[in-house]
Amino acid sequence: MNLDYVDVLYCIRPDPYTPVEETVRAMNYVIERGWTFYWGTSQWPAPLIMEACEIADRLGLIRPVVEQPIYNMLNRSRVDHEYLHLYKKYKLGLTTWAPLSSGILTGKHSNGTVKGTRMDIPVMKAFVGEYDQRVANADKLKPVAEELGVSLPELAIAWCMSNENVSSVLIAARNLAQLKQNLKALSVVEKVTPEVKAKIESLVPFVPEVAKPDGTEKRRTKFL
Repeated sequence: MNLDYVDVLYCIRPDPYTPVEETVRAMNYVIERGWTFYWGTSQWPAPLIMEACEIADRLGLIRPVVEQPIYNMLNRSRVDHEYLHLYKKYKLGLTTWAPLSSGILTGKHSNGTVKGTRMDIPVMKAFVGEYDQRVANADKLKPVAEELGVSLPELAIAWCMSNENVSSVLIAARNLAQLKQNLKALSVVEKVTPEVKAKIESLVPFVPEVAKPDGTEKRRTKFL
């Protein structure tokens, strides 16, 4: 990277072969060396985040300050259910990703998977899970965006930003046009009122789910 330091260093996915205390000590060492200012987790379950915080407090080390989970209108369980008690107790921030659910919330797959996209790759489609149902749910949300006079991607990103527990939303764009459209979400946040959220909830009801191992965890178990 050719950098003297980074602002935040994320531990992406918990390592089942490394004690949490060892990870906490390593991150504290990195901070003390000046290589990063803060550390956080990504795709960690709530119990492990709690364990990391409690270990840090017990040993006088630095806690993780942020978690980086998937979060969008079609994938809410961790942010809106599993992590709820962490925000106030540990002052945990969130940098969420996949606000468009790997492109599903653009609405472009309504008439079949678009060739050349990530969802055209079998392993990526399998990673998302329940693909057909997610596409159908995205179609249900199109009228809400139309009523607000915005695009579905703009609504999807703005919806994530409107959550008071979300600190930052990571976006991705293949070209300048997509980037400009994503950034329009900044002016849409104020339109995501409680009434709009209620309408979204009625169309795509939130049912908390227990997090399931993803493809990365399965491959790690197989090869390590």
